[in-house]
Amino acid sequence: MLRFVEEVLLLLLRDDGGRFVAVPGIALDNALAGGVLMDLALENRIDTDPRHLILIDLAPVGDSILDPTLAAIAAGERRDARYWVAQTALRAAEIREEALSRLVERGILERHEGRFLWVFRSRRYPVIDGKAEREVKRRILGVLLSDDIPSPRDIAIIGLAEACGILRELMPKVDYARARQRIDQVRRLDLIGQATSQAIHDIEMWLAGRD
Repeated sequence: MLRFVEEVLLLLLRDDGGRFVAVPGIALDNALAGGVLMDLALENRIDTDPRHLILIDLAPVGDSILDPTLAAIAAGERRDARYWVAQTALRAAEIREEALSRLVERGILERHEGRFLWVFRSRRYPVIDGKAEREVKRRILGVLLSDDIPSPRDIAIIGLAEACGILRELMPKVDYARARQRIDQVRRLDLIGQATSQAIHDIEMWLAGRD
């Protein structure tokens, strides 16, 4: 099963040649961080309430994406989920590269080195096995455009996708507008997703205040 950060990246992948949907870097960093926390919750290492993130089990998962955050939580003071989203987001570049490498190793993506016209290097990740990408998108869109009861994974990925603006890119404007109430309904079921959205909002407000 894919980790949440891998599913977020697959949702971001465009169908036209391996480019990714452009979302603000801050939003994506926090969405990836939220994905780490959600996986730790599903691994029964942490839990959340409206005020705190609670350590349940400090035993390492054996996953290089998850274990650094788990170790930091175990070594730190009790804080809320929003705090740990922000802390984990500091590792976002590392998390993203590790997740992409895993998708390549699984044969889901293929890495092509390329260059823009200037000197900065870009990377393209054409899908080899499109099944994983289609499965994530089909599952999420199916939940949003129906009254089906979402699974915990669906709730989590919808919260992350909305937090960094992916859903607006995935769906035609008419469908997105029609699904707004449903999106809000699903997001209210997940505390970590709410913390991710709030972390993104706080950073955006802080940056706006510097202008």
